[in-house]
Amino acid sequence: MNRSGKLILAVIIALASYLGYCMKQQTNSITGEVQNISLSPSEEIAIGLNSAPQMMAEFGGEYPNSKVQALMDQVGEKLLRNSVAGKSEYQFDFHVLADDQTINAFALPGGQVFITMGLLKRLKTEDQLAGVVGHEIGHVIGRHGAEHMAKQELTQGLIGAAQVATADANNPNGSAQIAAFVGNMINMKYGREDEIESDNFGVQFLLSAGYDPNAMIEVMEILAEAANGQRQPEFMSSHPSPENRIQKLKETIAYYKNGGQNK
Repeated sequence: MNRSGKLILAVIIALASYLGYCMKQQTNSITGEVQNISLSPSEEIAIGLNSAPQMMAEFGGEYPNSKVQALMDQVGEKLLRNSVAGKSEYQFDFHVLADDQTINAFALPGGQVFITMGLLKRLKTEDQLAGVVGHEIGHVIGRHGAEHMAKQELTQGLIGAAQVATADANNPNGSAQIAAFVGNMINMKYGREDEIESDNFGVQFLLSAGYDPNAMIEVMEILAEAANGQRQPEFMSSHPSPENRIQKLKETIAYYKNGGQNK
């Protein structure tokens, strides 16, 4: 196929992928946001429940201490009782994972929320744990996992278009490198937006439940210290830098403490 033919085919593939993505729209029942999502909430719940055992196995299973697990449940349930998240149809479960080396927390679509012992042991207060859990609950009600799946489908279509357009028989690896870069940059942008939105949710949840939202800033400082100067620059990372998140958190906390309702 000549170059013009490749470009035409690439445009067709990219356009079809984009139109398919745009047609997948739902209104978030909690936030009112119109999102590009193809999954129903019940499908998100099923995905989370089916994926949870594998995720736990990858981090050494659940931490074998009932008191630690009970604290995680207590904090999670308190946040749900006092926020709009508790009025959602998602089935929240909270898990402490045994891995004490990995510093991480994450949520699966539908309400499965996890924190590793590697992160939990660095936290000093219940408010800080609430900050981590509230942030992850924010990912669930923000439907970020379902959004990400739809965006991955779009990304794969655009990668396919890039591969067609840049295919070079004399340099077969060149088009793959360009396509991978396109895909990574798309997903980096979405990752940063999701993290900031979840921080925003977390501040609201902590205030509603009587926790100190400044604990979320303390968590960012803990994460910055844990990185020990090895963190990638924000531009090439899926997460905003702790410094930038701290500044945004200060602005968000001030906003809601001054009576703001939506941000």
